Amino acid sequence: MLELPTDLPADLAPLSWLIGVWEGDGFLDYTAGDTRFSGEFTHRVSFRHDGGDHLTYSADAWTAGPAAERIPLVSEVGFWRLDRPAVDTDAGPALLPPRSTAPTRTADDVEKLRNAEGGFDIQAQIVHSDGIGELYLGQITGPRIDLATDAVVRPAGAREYAAATRMYGLVDGHLLWAWDIAALGTDLRSQASARLARVE
Repeated sequence: MLELPTDLPADLAPLSWLIGVWEGDGFLDYTAGDTRFSGEFTHRVSFRHDGGDHLTYSADAWTAGPAAERIPLVSEVGFWRLDRPAVDTDAGPALLPPRSTAPTRTADDVEKLRNAEGGFDIQAQIVHSDGIGELYLGQITGPRIDLATDAVVRPAGAREYAAATRMYGLVDGHLLWAWDIAALGTDLRSQASARLARVE
């Protein structure tokens, strides 16, 4: 059974089912030019909250097999939140404090953010260990999240990576995801998917 925290800020209620540590296996299958990348991998994903209006995200993946033979594939960190305009009670940018104080946001305040499809617009900023940064925009509708890159930033030495989409869903208590990418001169296509179980 999935237990949801009861002490979350109202803005995190739509995302609350993600909170925890998830582990499992996935499969990679991607062709770029004459090279095909394929195989099984192990994935660990963490969504945590620190009292703010966002979830802190981290994820690591390795090739499957004995621990001594595993090859690291990706390490990511980031922040996930509802996509809403900043208001005077929000801190930022940088170290700037809020311009005013106000009562805590309520579930009614969040409900006003529901979009025409009945979900909530969200954003996720994710940075990979190779320096590539992604800004995803999308929506969460119940236990399903659909994201697409709005921007990709990469250092001069990084491999070509132009766009991505990600889909997450809660199915029978498991976190399922699929990640499509446009990289290494290819158009947007399926890259990997996984099924994860909540371990914490």
